[in-house]
Amino acid sequence: MWHPLQADFPQQSPLNDFERGPLSVQAGELIGLVCCGSGCVRPALNPRSDWPGWLEPDVFDPQRHQRLVVIGRWQGLPLLLQLAHRGQARKEGWPDLRSWLLQSDAAGFDLLATAAGLANWEEQHRFCGRCGTRTQPRQDEYARECPRCHLRQYPRVSPCIITLVWKEDALLLARSPRFAPGVYSTLAGFIETGESAEQALHREVMEEVGVAVGNFRYLGSQSWPFPHSLMLGYWAEYQGGDIHFDGVEIEDARWYALDDLPPLPPPTSISRYLIDSFLQWRGFNV
Repeated sequence: MWHPLQADFPQQSPLNDFERGPLSVQAGELIGLVCCGSGCVRPALNPRSDWPGWLEPDVFDPQRHQRLVVIGRWQGLPLLLQLAHRGQARKEGWPDLRSWLLQSDAAGFDLLATAAGLANWEEQHRFCGRCGTRTQPRQDEYARECPRCHLRQYPRVSPCIITLVWKEDALLLARSPRFAPGVYSTLAGFIETGESAEQALHREVMEEVGVAVGNFRYLGSQSWPFPHSLMLGYWAEYQGGDIHFDGVEIEDARWYALDDLPPLPPPTSISRYLIDSFLQWRGFNV
């Protein structure tokens, strides 16, 4: 039996000890600092054992911390984002964002996704898209404003669908060339202008693997900062057609029996949640 529309993805419950939004920070105040740039995240220079490996304890210094973006509070401390200098991440060999996310727990995943999304936005919106003037951060919200024409720009969020296609006792899984060796996942794609999520789901599944689907169930969403996606997660039942793919975006796709699945994405991903929740619904212990 299908349930009503709901968003029960457990990773998306309110973050423990986290409060989003702008705030004022005083000189000498203890802060949590995350440094991002060019799709990479700096390891903490003086890590705390009870903090994520990328979160740096520090004392706020207005002179030393000039390139900062306030994210909010975490465990009562101001949480701030420091933008890397151009070329710094590659020069110092920082791990990429994806590798950090794959080893994060749920709370760390969401905190880092927020920081990385803001870093990407800050890097790409330093100048006004209307008149070219350098923009300035607003203190009361996540936004940058042009001092000349007053155009206000907000962090971009790009909605995507991600879906687990199923039939009887099998799941349709696919892999991209950029996946880790052997790993298969669910299907995903961006929602285009003017589309509903359900229209995008029909189109993306047909474009990627050539099959028709229906009987959708929405399960939840997850922020995915590559670079600014919001993944809307569905199950979709196979309706017909033979699998075929382009060999470029999708290098393989096939049906897998529920009791014989390939290596899967990490547990913190919504793709894995879609798969695990389906297995649980069918009586498997996950």
